[in-house]
Amino acid sequence: MDSGGVKVLRWLLKKLAQLTIWRYRPGIIGITGSVGKTSTKLAVKTILERERKVRASASNLNNDLGLPLTILGDWSEKNLKLVSREQPPHTAIFRKLFFWIKVIVVSTVNIIFGSKLSYPEILILEYGADRPGDLKYLLDIARPNISIITAIGDIPVHVEFFNGPEDVAREKAKLIEYLPTAGFAILNYDDEAVMDLKDRTRAHVMTFGFGKGAEIQIMRLENHWEKERPVGISFKLQYGGGVVPVRLDGVLGKAQCYASAAAAAVGLIFGLNLVKISEALKSYEPAKSRMELLPGVKYTFIIDDSYNASPLSMHAALDALKSLPGKRKIAVLGDMLEIGKYAIEAHERVGRLAGKFADVLVTVGPRAKFLAEAARGERMKKNSILSFDTADEAAKPVQNLIKKGDLILVKGSHAMEMSKIVEEIKAF
Repeated sequence: MDSGGVKVLRWLLKKLAQLTIWRYRPGIIGITGSVGKTSTKLAVKTILERERKVRASASNLNNDLGLPLTILGDWSEKNLKLVSREQPPHTAIFRKLFFWIKVIVVSTVNIIFGSKLSYPEILILEYGADRPGDLKYLLDIARPNISIITAIGDIPVHVEFFNGPEDVAREKAKLIEYLPTAGFAILNYDDEAVMDLKDRTRAHVMTFGFGKGAEIQIMRLENHWEKERPVGISFKLQYGGGVVPVRLDGVLGKAQCYASAAAAAVGLIFGLNLVKISEALKSYEPAKSRMELLPGVKYTFIIDDSYNASPLSMHAALDALKSLPGKRKIAVLGDMLEIGKYAIEAHERVGRLAGKFADVLVTVGPRAKFLAEAARGERMKKNSILSFDTADEAAKPVQNLIKKGDLILVKGSHAMEMSKIVEEIKAF
């Protein structure tokens, strides 16, 4: 589809989505941040779907085409993949065209003839901000009643298209600035950049985090093992004098605690108590390749966080690797993209952290070579560091170097295709 066709499609989807919101009046929960949006969205859905009819955006449908798609219908995974970033440009043109025609026709029919009982009571939407103005465009389509800002950090992802981190924060702040007075802004208490935004909203502010001042406080995070293999995490959530235990299987790291706590705040707003929230979270299933625990070949264990990477999420993943026992700890790290002029500094910071406790470091991509150099500066042995240009080149050597009992973290930006390494070393 040419640029003119994309503009027409963009306009049509926007108008149809606006009309759908006007017709059905769903409650809207909006989520933004540099990391943790998808995990938070899934946790919110897990808590609310027992009580209400909800729809959450699939995958990372958080842009000018993806957000309207979620509002307009519950499309099949096959169709959504067809119009996602994973589908190479200028391919499957007729199938794409047929899908967009179907979306427009079905959406129009639903607006005119649809039953209000058939539409979700609540939409859970991700709001992405790659460039200045993105949030405003999406908010013109759908304004939330409840907004969550997961985390921003001092070097946010997508900062390359902004003048600096402060501009990224200001863009994200629009999600809470557009809230009604009766709305709720749910903010990460542990993220200074997020908390600096709290005065930008007229809505009621709720906070979550590990810090003692957080309204929903996360406490006593522990890793769980069974038969010498990691199986998940447990922690406690405290609110208003009440405390409940939460256990999540198949995941690791603080990021999942943050997602659960933010979702708990939503549950409390909807009148659920902590016990019901804790019970609901037992059925939480993490998004694929986001701090996901997998068995590896040669009786190894993999922390698959290969979906994407930012400075903030990279540090969190390495902290998780550090906290877990393993005969050797291997960090397989790819380039972090979309951070512009901060690329060298950010990769060096990650390298210094990895160099302090990882036994083996494998880097993938040209920017990650700065990461490798910084690790050497932390006295990591030269023969413990391997560098490759692509994931395809790294996959076999990584499989060859791992040994029984190793704990392997695999992480990098989506375009680095780090999932290829996971596929090479995971047990089937």
